[in-house]
Amino acid sequence: MKLLLAKTIGGYVDHVHLLCSLSRQKTIADLIRDLKTSSSVWIKAQKPEWRHFHWQDGYGVFSVSQSQLKKVEEYINNQNEHHRTMTFQDELRQLLEKHGVNFDEKYVWD
Repeated sequence: MKLLLAKTIGGYVDHVHLLCSLSRQKTIADLIRDLKTSSSVWIKAQKPEWRHFHWQDGYGVFSVSQSQLKKVEEYINNQNEHHRTMTFQDELRQLLEKHGVNFDEKYVWD
C-alpha cells in the first residue's frame, strides 16, 4: 500500500515544492516530519560544510483540484523563471491574501 505518490518535486534556492497524493492513512504532519528528517540526514552526509543544515519549523500545505494538476506541475517545474519577478515571501503573501487566509508575519517566517 502506498502512503505517498509524488507527482512533481521542485523548488528554488529557499524553498521546495512537492505535488503529491497522500493516503488517508498518513497525516500531513507525519509526511512533513519524515521528509524533513530523512532529507536532513542525507544533505548533512553529502558535504562536511552542510552539517549544520536544518529546515525551518513551519511549512505550507495547499490542496489542489484535479483539474489544476497540470497547471501546478508546470508552476513547480518553472520555479527559476517564476522567481525572477517575485520572491517566495511575496508570492506566499499574495496567495494567502487571495484566498482570504489571515496570517501574522511574525509566525510565517523563521
